[in-house]
Amino acid sequence: MNKLRIIGGDMRSRVISFPDVPGLRPSPDRVRETLFNWLGQTLYGRTCLDLFAGSGALGFEAASRGAERVEMVEINSTACRALQDNINKLGCANVFVHAQDGLEFASRDNRRYDVIFLDPPFQSDYLPRLLEILPQRLSEHGLVYVESGAAIDVPSPWRVVKSGKAGQVHYQLLQIAQIQFAG
Repeated sequence: MNKLRIIGGDMRSRVISFPDVPGLRPSPDRVRETLFNWLGQTLYGRTCLDLFAGSGALGFEAASRGAERVEMVEINSTACRALQDNINKLGCANVFVHAQDGLEFASRDNRRYDVIFLDPPFQSDYLPRLLEILPQRLSEHGLVYVESGAAIDVPSPWRVVKSGKAGQVHYQLLQIAQIQFAG
């Protein structure tokens, strides 16, 4: 089992474990730190969706920082079991796991989220399809965080609020274009 440490919030320094699953690569500490600096250190009252949750690093980080509810979606059954084990170990009553494909979940789920973490397998063709679906899943001032293996050009109605690169990982914070980001 691999391990990583939660870097902020109420569960700071707690360790989560995750299996060695092909394609599962947790967001590096430096990237998570940057992301949560962008989002603000607390997510009190916000609902979050962690599509392609993998290790759960982003979802647990959001829960640690006060998110009201975190939905994690992961298709790999071994990774799902590890996510559920971590939820139990950390006592996260506000975190829920769905053993499902991220694209399928986003297509069928009709809830709205304040923050959506989007980190699909780098070799997949999911991003363009998800960026079509996700505007309907966002709350009024919602944000989508995208992690990818290459820089992406975001289609309308999206705009890039912030972006960065760490090693082979490109990451961007997106918002629907007519909304002004106050962060």
